[in-house]
Amino acid sequence: MTPIKNFEDLRERFKSLPLRPRVVVVNPSDQDTCTVVERCLNEKLASFFLVGLPECETFSGHMVQEYPGEVQVYTEPTLEDAAARGVQIVHDGLADVLFKGNINTDKLLKAVLNKEYGLLPAGNVLSHITAVSQPDYPKLLFFSDAAVIPQPTLEQFDAMVRYDVDICRKLGIEHPRVALIHFSEKVNEKFENTMSYVAIKENAAAGAYGEVDVDGPMDAKTACDLHSAQVKGINSSVTGQADILIFANLQAGNTFYKTISLFGHARMAGLITGTSRPVVVPSRADSAESKFHSLALACVTA
Repeated sequence: MTPIKNFEDLRERFKSLPLRPRVVVVNPSDQDTCTVVERCLNEKLASFFLVGLPECETFSGHMVQEYPGEVQVYTEPTLEDAAARGVQIVHDGLADVLFKGNINTDKLLKAVLNKEYGLLPAGNVLSHITAVSQPDYPKLLFFSDAAVIPQPTLEQFDAMVRYDVDICRKLGIEHPRVALIHFSEKVNEKFENTMSYVAIKENAAAGAYGEVDVDGPMDAKTACDLHSAQVKGINSSVTGQADILIFANLQAGNTFYKTISLFGHARMAGLITGTSRPVVVPSRADSAESKFHSLALACVTA
């Protein structure tokens, strides 16, 4: 499989899927979400279950007539009911992807985590992966976690690496390079994440993640810029060409996310990992383009 290196490649892979994914959208009552749905319908990329409050029919009712057989609309009295109905549809195998519309993430994730009909298998860790297309980097860059895990334990770091490596392989990146991010290259007991990084590298050396290169601690610049690594005298198969960045905590990951999107003009896509089916929880501030690429990422890796 040819590796997907940018969002243009991702869109082409989305278009070439042999089966049209079935997507549940919870409360598609905002313009950007409706734009994504209509784009997918117009380009024959996916079919949809639209589940929301009664007023969502105002936004989506015409789609049923324009795209017969491709759109089903369900209304519920509350957003909590809409989230539960949407998750249940995916849980029952009637759809492949869950996509957040105009609903708070915590309300949707409460349904996702429901023990009876939710989407998190027992023993799995809920995490988040972001894909970045940045003008000065020659390939997609993935990182975790910018949205879910505040202060990862060793178990959660391990899950983040496993999930992110799996996503990369589904995109044709057969031998991912994983950088464990810290502000320096030193392991220090005062920073528990660096001790976890040692264990993660041991797991990688033992074959826990398959064919990968894992190194760290290192800073994000060293991970993505070979010159910085050379200046520091760091010789690693990861430096300057990382595919995946694993951040020490949510604060660091989220700050990186907001900084490169605002000042680096990076294009972003993201989804929840660890669930039985992909769950897309875009921010209300995300553009329609970002939401579309997030949906594409979910459908391609479903």
